[in-house]
Amino acid sequence: MEKGAGQKGIALTDRQRLAWLRLIRSDNVGPATFRDLINHFGSAELALEALPELSRRGGSTRPVRVASREDALAELEFASRFGGRFIGIGEPDYPSALRHIEGAPPLLAVKGDISALHQPAIGIVGARNCSVAGAKFAAMIARDVGRAGYTIVSGFARGIDTAAHRASLNTGTVAVLAGGLDKPYPPENEPLISELLDANGLLLSEMPFGWEPRAKDFPRRNRLIAGIALGLVVTEAAARSGSLITARYAGNFGRLVFAVPGSPLDPRSEGANSLIKDGAALITGATDVIEAMAPLTQMNLFSPQQISEPIIEDERAMSLPPSETDRDSIITGLGPAPIEIDDLIRHTGLPPQSVYLVLLELDLAGRLYRHPGGRISLALD
Repeated sequence: MEKGAGQKGIALTDRQRLAWLRLIRSDNVGPATFRDLINHFGSAELALEALPELSRRGGSTRPVRVASREDALAELEFASRFGGRFIGIGEPDYPSALRHIEGAPPLLAVKGDISALHQPAIGIVGARNCSVAGAKFAAMIARDVGRAGYTIVSGFARGIDTAAHRASLNTGTVAVLAGGLDKPYPPENEPLISELLDANGLLLSEMPFGWEPRAKDFPRRNRLIAGIALGLVVTEAAARSGSLITARYAGNFGRLVFAVPGSPLDPRSEGANSLIKDGAALITGATDVIEAMAPLTQMNLFSPQQISEPIIEDERAMSLPPSETDRDSIITGLGPAPIEIDDLIRHTGLPPQSVYLVLLELDLAGRLYRHPGGRISLALD
């Protein structure tokens, strides 16, 4: 299978990239809110101007923090000195499979060989305290699947992740970090970074430079692994592990999930064995993965015609804010139980743009919870 030649897309101007970075670094602006803000206001610059008023109308008791131009410029300059850069979701180098998932990051920080993102990817994850046999098997899968034309994606952790990255240095590997690109974890894997960057590897993160990874950042990293990859291989995963979180994301994204069977007496195999019982494909070699992935590759999922609409700035998009009566009707329709936004629109009978604007106000005021599947609920006071 030949490597892809990259994708068509719309390149951000330097001014847009700066505004995008400021917007995603502002308080209470996640990927979904970012997209809704640009859809409503037409550009990141106009959205930035509106953040304080939106937050006030949403009921915030304190001013929302809007990332300053100086801070964003400093991060861009640091990224450049570090040898990294930011890729926007509508740009050619953004991972094709990732842009399809719910809540795809508007901006990714990357450093290394960008061609690793131009071919279909397989994720390999597993136990940090893996066995020698588990590490050897993961390396074999990574090496053979890499030779078949796939990039190997993993989370840079000890054990299985490290084995997968090392085995795919010559064919293309992507290390997805939980912290900033300049804050790799664990520290003992820092020598691997030099090896990875000297070969065909790439570092990738959605977190700011200087960000020390916290426990809750690792599931976010796992979501990126599952989103970039078209298939995921799980080796030696315990019953309660980050690998199973990655597998759950992969299943929700419609990816193929593969699991390596292990001894029922080894706790490190309990999670992988349970995935098999729940319907994951049992594999005993790289051929199983390559043959299962072949139909997806033949479907040409990386064709530009298959890519979902990127975030496109259009300053004609802005609409007038709803009346106080309409705003009250929308808020009254919300509660602590997650609901579909379409149900809220039908319930209120209001134009979708009015509903989305009030949801943005609540979100920026910290009064809205976003749940998987695009559902929402009102935060209790």
